[in-house]
Amino acid sequence: MLRLEDVSAAYRGLRALQGVSLEVARGEIVAVVGANGAGKSTLLKSIAGQVATEGAIEFEGQSLRRLPAHRITRLGVSMVPEGRRLFPRLSVEDNLRLGAYARRGADRFKPLELVFALFPRLAERLSQRAETLSGGEQQMLAIGRALMTQPRFLMLDEPSQGIMPRLVDDILAAVTRIRDLGVTVLLVEQRLVEALAIADRAYVLQTGRIVLSGLASDIAADDAVRRAYLGI
Repeated sequence: MLRLEDVSAAYRGLRALQGVSLEVARGEIVAVVGANGAGKSTLLKSIAGQVATEGAIEFEGQSLRRLPAHRITRLGVSMVPEGRRLFPRLSVEDNLRLGAYARRGADRFKPLELVFALFPRLAERLSQRAETLSGGEQQMLAIGRALMTQPRFLMLDEPSQGIMPRLVDDILAAVTRIRDLGVTVLLVEQRLVEALAIADRAYVLQTGRIVLSGLASDIAADDAVRRAYLGI
């Protein structure tokens, strides 16, 4: 579904990606894990059209390079950015409805049913301003807003960031349910154990390069990975 070949990118004057190649098949959850500064966020921004790149980026056989971000979204690619980037003074409902801004027709808000099924708390807080939600609830809202575009390919940048540990499992369980509903997922995470537990395959990114890839279960059991990222 997604293919990157020999992709390099500079971000804020620094070379953040160097010769990255990866693939994501339809129906997979693929995790990209690594330390802070490894280039994980730049990778997602490159796919989303927010960072200039070299190399090939193709979605369902169509090149994404040089396409503006809004056109990439309309192809069925949506991203939940690091830090969520909500409209803090708008209500939960308005944040969700803004996610459907590019859609037309009477059914443009139909994804609300799915969002509320995944995150019932949002249905209970429709009139609340986004800034009054907890970190976990804000992440639910950010994911819900992305789902309002009715994506076929969803990218998540550090969905566990700033969330109480007891809610991390809820968020990642929702990611699995989203995949089961037919949405392919590319997941960037620092929480290696939790990410690999729900992923089918994974890539380890280090200083802008892919240094390891394979089945998520194999990478989770790799001694070098456990020493580098788990202190084991």
